[in-house]
Formats: sequence, C-alpha cells, structure tokens
Amino acid sequence: MPAFYEPLADDLFRATEHTVGPWSPQHQHLGPPAALLTRALEGTAPDVPSMLARITVEVLGPVPVGDLRVRAWRIRPGRSVSLVAGELSADDRTVATASAWWIATGDTFEVVAGLPEPLPPVRSARLLTELDWPGGYLHAMEWRSVKGQFGPRGPGTVWARQRVALVDGEEPSGMQRLMAVADSGNGVSNRLDQSEWLFINTELSVHAWKVPTGEWIGLDANTTIGPDGIGVAASVLHDQSGAIARGTQALLIRPR
Repeated sequence: MPAFYEPLADDLFRATEHTVGPWSPQHQHLGPPAALLTRALEGTAPDVPSMLARITVEVLGPVPVGDLRVRAWRIRPGRSVSLVAGELSADDRTVATASAWWIATGDTFEVVAGLPEPLPPVRSARLLTELDWPGGYLHAMEWRSVKGQFGPRGPGTVWARQRVALVDGEEPSGMQRLMAVADSGNGVSNRLDQSEWLFINTELSVHAWKVPTGEWIGLDANTTIGPDGIGVAASVLHDQSGAIARGTQALLIRPR
C-alpha cells in the first residue's frame, strides 16, 4: 500500500516520493511532516479522555525527502490540561518542532455555539484532475473543489482526502488526517503566481474543537497579504458533519 512514510524503527521513518512539495523536488510539503508529528504527539495522551485541542508546528528549515526521526514528550502533565512537545530531525538537524495542548473532554452538547456554516457535501464538489502545482503530495491527495482551486488566485474551498496512508501499514487517525490537509491553506487560497512569487509558511497552528471522523477534510481558506512581505493564510476545517477546527499560517512572501 502506498504511503507518505515507510517505518524503519519506532522513531525513524523514510519519506517517499508522495511527500514532495511544490517548491522543490528535494523538499517535503509540510502536510505529511505535520501529520507525522501529530502521530508522535498522540503517543503522549493523558490517562483521562482528552483531545489535542491545539497543535502548532514550527518550521525551522526545509524538510528533506529522506529519513526522519521523530519524538514527543510531556512538558506539563495534568489531568485537565497537558502541554506536550515534539521534534522532527533529519541528519541530526532539527527541521521542525511541535507543541500541543491536550484538554480533557466533557459533555457540552447542549451549549454548542459559534460554529461556522457547514460546507456543501463532498458529492457536490468538482473533482480536480489537472493541478497546476507540481509535487508528489498534491497528487497523493484527492481534491474536490467547492469554489476556487490551486490554479485561480484568491479564496478557495476544497474537500480533500489521502490516497495513501501516512505510515505504511497503518490507518491514519482523524487528527493525522486533519493536519495532513491543514497546511494546504496557503496553496488553496493563493493570490500570487507561484512561478513569480514565494509564499512559504513558517508555521502552522490548528485549534480544534472536535476530532474529525471519516476520510474527507474540508478546507475553506483565505490568504491576506500585507504591505511588508508578510501574509496570513486562515482556514476553517471541516469533516462531513460540519466545522471542526481553525488553522492559520504565517507567510513569508518574496518575489522569486
């Protein structure tokens, strides 16, 4: 079965061609590394029912298409809230870090409020078969457009699901699927010609209020560009039951 990563040891993984991003054939799209870090963070789960309510991935450099070592640990254990961290390294160099909050779950069904409107169903979205963006990751995902896509510039809304596993031989968790898609906000809502401009995110932060279910993740994204070479891509993330999270990316914007 195709996968983003082949396991070599408990903490060592080999990236496949499916992880390649749009900027260089030697570097990964951040979606698979973010999901791999999330997999490690899930291994720090508290003893009480909890969910990863916030995950932030800091990008310290390009993530090479090669062997990666990943680890995670607890910083601040607790019964109601726990702060945890993770690290992704290649050739003994740290290329990304993560921090996350576990928050104990409870029953708040009767007071649910403030949810963004749900997206149109997957079956009504248009399958994207011709992607202007290069990269193995883009083609390792199935993309369906609600509005916009990777070519036309401006806000975009898509449904996406993995065609491949995260780790060979494993079924991805809901949070792993979420993080594999969340980093595509700046691509889905890009406002610039990628042959002339770079708009690379330095981090990804996702705040979730529900663990996604099912294979499909919806991404409703908009990019804001400021006057000083800095932008922000903001997304609302969905599963087929409705909105489940918000994501943001700080963007470095430069002419090529």
